Amino acid sequence: MQKFRDVLSSWEEGRLSQLEAAALLGCSERQFRRYRDRFLDEGEDGLRDGRLGRTSARAISVSERAAMLELYRARHLGWTAKHFHDWGKRHHGFAWGYTWTKTQLQAAGLLQRAPRRGAHRRKRERKPCAGMMLHQDGSRHVWLDGQGEMDLIVTMDDATSWIYSAFLVEEESTDSTFRACLETFSENGLPCALYTDRGSHYFVTPEADGPVDKVHLTQVGRALSRLGVEHIPAYSPEARGRSERMFGTLQDRLVKELALAQLRDMAAANRWIKEHYLPEHNRLFAHAPMVQDNAFVAVAHGDLVETLCSEHERSVSRDNTVSWEGLRLQIPESPLRAHYVKARVKVRRYPDARLAIFHGPRRIAQFDADGSPIAMPVTAVPAQGSKAAFSPGSRDGLETAKRAERPERRPPLTRPAPAATELPCRKGLECTA
Repeated sequence: MQKFRDVLSSWEEGRLSQLEAAALLGCSERQFRRYRDRFLDEGEDGLRDGRLGRTSARAISVSERAAMLELYRARHLGWTAKHFHDWGKRHHGFAWGYTWTKTQLQAAGLLQRAPRRGAHRRKRERKPCAGMMLHQDGSRHVWLDGQGEMDLIVTMDDATSWIYSAFLVEEESTDSTFRACLETFSENGLPCALYTDRGSHYFVTPEADGPVDKVHLTQVGRALSRLGVEHIPAYSPEARGRSERMFGTLQDRLVKELALAQLRDMAAANRWIKEHYLPEHNRLFAHAPMVQDNAFVAVAHGDLVETLCSEHERSVSRDNTVSWEGLRLQIPESPLRAHYVKARVKVRRYPDARLAIFHGPRRIAQFDADGSPIAMPVTAVPAQGSKAAFSPGSRDGLETAKRAERPERRPPLTRPAPAATELPCRKGLECTA
């Protein structure tokens, strides 16, 4: 007020123009004239802001504020302001903004102010389009209320932060990795690269914290190599900062929402995560890619099933069985050959613990996880002369039959057939022709 009086006096005495006076007060020339007229008509009261002391038409009522605070105390204590505000918009019709919600929770002493952030570090640029690189990792945490620690296996796109697969398992392993890859690749296709840590099921690391061995591959490395997917190791948690931050969000939000849904069973929790949580999480946190393109490559589901599994070579015993982790897998009778004794076969273990025995490309037996045989579909024996696939040993008995049934050779088309001539009789023998 004193500054306005001084400026107004200088203008009245002619030492300042209206433009100069307005510049000193930080307003426009027209606003200065308004202030001058109101001061001359009403004195100091004319310069007071008329909005002061008035209730805003958009003000939230005291009862609504109290109901919001009581809802937080009763059901969402410990949630972040952002998580609580998002939940309130979806389920309780919150019409006010996030900043107001956070301010009221802090004013009521229900939330502490976040500490000041440290120095900014430049993040690695995202890949330009979806499917160029996927992150896969597991986070060990108490995810279900009243249960012990479990691993949450997550597969996420680097370009968009879209989570393709997330499920709980007792412990991260080769099978959980194959399960996550099968879910993601079956629905979307093959990515260009998969980015993981250096866990023992991902890579062979001869020295602790040393470089990975790119020659000797794990089961996961073999499968990804066969599919043509580049497998990239991370050498520090900071290198996987994008997936680490995502797990921080999941450990805060997912745990609270699983508890709110009163889920205690792993199978039920996995269904709920897939059907309810992931769609909403991706809606809130996924980004649009820089390039509207898709780097995934389509692949047949059957090829994925037979590749994303553990594969071990075995030799068939003299009783036509294969030894596998304390089990004796009996090879059933086959119309293709009498037995497979001493043959080299491959045992495949699928993510759901089923087993299968392959001789070359042919499946000759399949079993449950406990070694109980599973009936295989009956296939007709190929007709003689067909080009169906046989093991090398089964072809030997067909060569004689093929030669016996070989049709007569046609006469040449480029020269006449030789004329029939009488053969001279041997000396001393009677010709019977």
